[in-house]
Amino acid sequence: MEVLWLLISLVILYFGAEWLVSGASSFAARLGVSPLIIGLTIVSMGTSAPELVVSVKAAMSGQSALSIGNVLGSNLFSIGIILGISALIYPLAVKRQLLKFDVPVMVITSLLFLLLFIDGKISFLEAFIFVFLFVAYMAYLFVTSLKNKNVVSEDEEPIKLYKHWIIDVSLIAVGLIGLVYGSNLLVDNAIIIAQKLGMSEALIGLTIVAAGTSMPELATSVVAAMKKRSDIAIGNVVGSNIFNLLLILGVAGLIYPIETQDINIIDSLFMLGISVMLWAFMKIGTRIRRWQGVIFLGVYFLYFFIKFAEM
Repeated sequence: MEVLWLLISLVILYFGAEWLVSGASSFAARLGVSPLIIGLTIVSMGTSAPELVVSVKAAMSGQSALSIGNVLGSNLFSIGIILGISALIYPLAVKRQLLKFDVPVMVITSLLFLLLFIDGKISFLEAFIFVFLFVAYMAYLFVTSLKNKNVVSEDEEPIKLYKHWIIDVSLIAVGLIGLVYGSNLLVDNAIIIAQKLGMSEALIGLTIVAAGTSMPELATSVVAAMKKRSDIAIGNVVGSNIFNLLLILGVAGLIYPIETQDINIIDSLFMLGISVMLWAFMKIGTRIRRWQGVIFLGVYFLYFFIKFAEM
């Protein structure tokens, strides 16, 4: 029965992503705001809602391994699987702002987490620092959005503009609801299956729950790639990764101190390493090519097999 619900959740995720991308693209065009900014803010925060719910609930229940594992696993999944698959579908154009600011922020944030969590703890002060940095980052994006106008690249399809902004907002809202509901349905049933297989809390968080809560990002970025909306496809992933580390872990840590030895430095190094790899790929070309997408997929599956070998 759990497998049937998994399939149903995937259908819900697809349509939720379709509506979210369409509504967000139209909304960005109507406001004259870059789709990249929309991808880094509205879309990334919306698709990260499942990670927020799962990690905060886990922190309140004292399940620190699940809370941390969900965030690290989601960030690895986002670059390894989501960008990997998206690049295979359509080579993703690299925007200057991503290369010069947002991806470096993601790398620095990943490094900061590695250094602060090296003792296996996220204290109240460290959690506050994460939240403060997130507010500063969002303030920067808000200022940037006032300066940048919507520019469509020659290789991108023109954005379909709906008749009224209410339709844009409705599509975004319904899409987000579908993504959150679909991912929760997927995660609940995936956890049941994982527990039947005898997996640990940390491993479930790093793999099954992380992949499940990342389904909104996967669905959204894949649909965006199919529509040749590189801004949203990449912005969604980069924004979600920053959101996961700074706000989700920050809020979770403020609610309840996070402490676990089940998440080791190898997990943090893989997350940092794949983030640096994305930055390097973006610096050597104007696109994330299909062969680079294959490498992302390879790195993630290497990590996946290492974790399961530890069982």
